[in-house]
Amino acid sequence: MLRAIWLLIVLAVGVAFAWYLRNLGGAVEMRVGDVFVGLPLWVLLLILVVGFVVLHGLLRGWALLRSWPQRIRDRRTARYRTEGDAAVTRALVALASGTADQARMEIRRARKLLGDTPHTLLLTAEAERMSGREEAANAAFQALAEREDARFLGLRGLLRSAMQREDWPEAQRLAREAEAAQPGASWVREERALLAMRTHHWGEALALRAPGLSESALALAAAEEEQAPTRKAELEKRAFQADPGFAPAALAYAAQLRDLGSPRRSRAVLEESWKAAPHPDLARAYLAGEGDVLARVRAAEALVEPNRTHPESRLLLGRLALEASLVGRARTELEALAASGEADRRAYLALVDLERVEQGDTPAGRAGEAKWLRAAAAAAPEPRWVCGQCGQEHEAWAPVCDHCGTTGRIGWTAPYQRPPVPRAEKV
Repeated sequence: MLRAIWLLIVLAVGVAFAWYLRNLGGAVEMRVGDVFVGLPLWVLLLILVVGFVVLHGLLRGWALLRSWPQRIRDRRTARYRTEGDAAVTRALVALASGTADQARMEIRRARKLLGDTPHTLLLTAEAERMSGREEAANAAFQALAEREDARFLGLRGLLRSAMQREDWPEAQRLAREAEAAQPGASWVREERALLAMRTHHWGEALALRAPGLSESALALAAAEEEQAPTRKAELEKRAFQADPGFAPAALAYAAQLRDLGSPRRSRAVLEESWKAAPHPDLARAYLAGEGDVLARVRAAEALVEPNRTHPESRLLLGRLALEASLVGRARTELEALAASGEADRRAYLALVDLERVEQGDTPAGRAGEAKWLRAAAAAAPEPRWVCGQCGQEHEAWAPVCDHCGTTGRIGWTAPYQRPPVPRAEKV
């Protein structure tokens, strides 16, 4: 509406201006040789206007003729785009509903209309994978990986496929390429960390450590596979500093210091670890150089001093006192442990030995032994290195369970006890 009003205004102004020129009068004369041309001013202006309109029309018509094929192609492309987008939408719906054959048919139609775009290639790969055609899916992911604008998508799909078929070296290579294609992607970093753990590349797993993974355990595992002595020593120190309560790390670092001629620092490491989390292996290493039983008791007292009331501290002192024939001291420690409610089977078996040593083969001794044996049968078993995945017991800590192959699940805990099966009643 506004456009029509403006057009009328322009026409009115033009007519008024032409009328003004006509009333103004005047003529334009032009002589070329013997030819003389004389025209009124308003006629000349009219001729110029008409000439401009005709020339503009001719140029506009020529431009329309030249652009006609391109406009036909543009309309066809727009139609293909509309139909292709509709096919992509139908393919997405088919994938979401789990109808793989319908999805593949719609994707073929979309690729015919739109070509091999990142969207169509990704949907092709997902549809082929849903159909169980892994080779075709990998071919689509490979085509994506060869495009600069969609390389990460292709590498991620190929990585997932390699992990599903457990081709770990190939998966590691693809993960590194994916991180190079998309630096800073947290998903890729986590996958690389898991792959490094699965392939037992502990140094890489430590460098890529994800939240929730033990730095101390990874550093110790990396130290065990490290060949360079200097680097091995650095990793053992790092393992201890990351978690002083992790006994294997403390033992490794203490052994390193002892080999370097620093027994005092070695003992200090064991004492710090006992303060954080007492463990019987720490006591064995700490008392290894003590030959006399009384000297062992004194050394144990120095070890447990920062954590005196811990069950492991009481058990250690009670056992050593019994070995040194300090029966009263042994009974004090072991009965205090039993009364605390934190005793396991080892404490009650030590009390059995105590009754045997103190009472001998007497009615009181046999009664005491029977009492503590019943308590031992009902007590929790002694802690061991147990895999949290399969429950397999291990003699020592290891980064990988040799029974189920799970990494990072071996911990110091009581073994799993199956509940007793009720005896069937006789009918």
